[in-house]
Amino acid sequence: MASLNVGNLGEYLREQRRNAQLSLRQLADAAGVSNPYLSQIERGLRKPSAEVLQQVAKALRISAETLYVRAGILDAERDRDDVETRAVILADPSLNERQKQVLLQVYESFRKENGFGTDADADADVKADADAGPGAGVDADAAVDGAETVKNPHS
Repeated sequence: MASLNVGNLGEYLREQRRNAQLSLRQLADAAGVSNPYLSQIERGLRKPSAEVLQQVAKALRISAETLYVRAGILDAERDRDDVETRAVILADPSLNERQKQVLLQVYESFRKENGFGTDADADADVKADADAGPGAGVDADAAVDGAETVKNPHS
């Protein structure tokens, strides 16, 4: 396992927290960690566990895998593009949660079609569907078909 790069992680967390327009206290409350502990993580003084990173990621509505890569828990080279793509989709404030989940499912179906899907990806999809709640498990092909009929309200 790679050594933890907590300075880079802390800077990234602070940036994500500010982008989400959350105070340190608000994020700490949402993630279920103490305010001083989260502050120490942001300043690079603490090495959070994968469980804490997952709680913080959920509170920020970003990919836990992105935080794992930043923390050195996951190999940064392994599926970097996939992790970053998922993170960008999940962080997009112009999409609602259902749209994000549908877009991720379409993205994953294309990856699988092109031979990049793995059993680990499928396990992550199942967990994401469970976390997303009712109505999130939309068939990717149906989502694409439905998206083709939607008109752009800005045109």
